[in-house]
Amino acid sequence: MPSDQIRHVRLSSVVLPLDRPISDAKVLTGRQRPMTEIVFLFAEIATAQDQHGIGFSYSKRAGGPAQYAHAREIAANLIGEDPSDIGKVYDKLLWAGASVGRSGVATQAIAAIDIALWDLKAKRAGLPLAKLLGAHRDSVRAYNTSGGFLHAPIEEVKERASKSLADGIGGIKLKVGQPDTRIDLDRVRAVREHLGDGVPLMVDANQQWDRPTALRFGRVLEQFDLVWIEEPLDAYDAEGHAELAAALDTPIATGEMLSSVGEHVRLIEARAADIIQPDAPRIGGITPFLKLATLADHHGLQLAPHFAMEIHLHLAAAYPREPWVEHFEWLNPLFNERLETLDGRMLVPDRPGLGFTTSEQCAAWTVDSCEFGTR
Repeated sequence: MPSDQIRHVRLSSVVLPLDRPISDAKVLTGRQRPMTEIVFLFAEIATAQDQHGIGFSYSKRAGGPAQYAHAREIAANLIGEDPSDIGKVYDKLLWAGASVGRSGVATQAIAAIDIALWDLKAKRAGLPLAKLLGAHRDSVRAYNTSGGFLHAPIEEVKERASKSLADGIGGIKLKVGQPDTRIDLDRVRAVREHLGDGVPLMVDANQQWDRPTALRFGRVLEQFDLVWIEEPLDAYDAEGHAELAAALDTPIATGEMLSSVGEHVRLIEARAADIIQPDAPRIGGITPFLKLATLADHHGLQLAPHFAMEIHLHLAAAYPREPWVEHFEWLNPLFNERLETLDGRMLVPDRPGLGFTTSEQCAAWTVDSCEFGTR
């Protein structure tokens, strides 16, 4: 197919309300309020040859309007560019907003556009994104998080865990990090007894503990044969995570809160994690994610991308080492299609690109939009 040009870009700010307020350790300790909604930045790109791509970024609790505002300032730079030249376009957008840096809101705004360009590129090739990238597998181990939050009573957690397993999801993640670690211990023990020894179980402290607490409680948790302990310390405490990873038999997972490849490099160089958990929308899109994945594989790390399974399933399928992908059903109303789980794994769809189209409900939840170029 000859070279093409971007002729039209549409940006949308979409607010997805959650069915009930969500609480993790940061809420129970007063650091944050319960989460009631997620704000998405959607980018839709069309070309002169009538090719189309869609991507999204997101923010929880704050930052959504800022992502949208930054994207709106730089999006006109896309018009006339060849959509296949993703690296060139990425650099152009970085320089358009150079004064606000190369992490956080600035690159999270670019992420939605970058993901749309990769979606478009895979569609032009007639391939699922995973296949375009070079898949190592057609399905990825999946674990559920949405049923294990701290606001849920333990009986509800156990019930939802059973449902997840019955729905073909392979592992269960439980939130911990309460002010009283004895409550955490009781909940972990109850879930492990409910699941039995053979079901993969993870815990996530959401940065709650200090170093001594993480070490002491991490030793107590060894008895439960956990797949990993996630974010036991502040997300930027690379040295503390490294000490913990060296001291415990249970693997340490972290990285979801970091907003650039550079921040992940510090984790990797410090040997701060056994399992790295980058989030493509948070670190700037698929282009930087692929750079980080290469580095992580070089250092022998396992991969478990955070949230946004609609994107991360493809990226995990293309990772050389057997990864995990996180199952959240929260985003289902935004799309017409669904991902399938079977025998503990999430199946890579055979649809081209990411394999998703936005729903009427997504349009109804749109609070602002803008357009560039010509339709």
